[in-house]
Amino acid sequence: MNKIALIVARYNQDLTQGLLDGALSYLSQHGYQSDAIDVFWVPGAFEIPVVAKHVIDSTRYKGLICLGIVIRGETAHFDFVSAEACRGVNQLAIDSGVPLALGVLTTENRQQAKDRVFGRKGNKGREAAQALLDTLSVIETIHTV
Repeated sequence: MNKIALIVARYNQDLTQGLLDGALSYLSQHGYQSDAIDVFWVPGAFEIPVVAKHVIDSTRYKGLICLGIVIRGETAHFDFVSAEACRGVNQLAIDSGVPLALGVLTTENRQQAKDRVFGRKGNKGREAAQALLDTLSVIETIHTV
């Protein structure tokens, strides 16, 4: 159980690929080779929690990084999708004890998303990977004290 899973939404893939690239780069810089990482693509952010549940249930992964982008549109769809994706990921982490890093961006427009993927506001995929590794480190410390 030394592997890390990344669950990535295909919706807005031109942007979520950038989140994935940032996360993979960070993991690589911290010693994770490609054979220790599995990437699972899902249709959109709403589908992230159900796939995360199956990943957790497989017991092959010590942590998950969930990546997606939900951009506000003209309807309330944004509110439902973003809330349920975030709620689902949070509940899975609490219920399972398996660390899940949430890298699902909720932005008002595509430019805000681009700024958070391609550098002006950092790369939130990279930050999600960092959050996961930091959390795993804290948990390891707790169990070795």
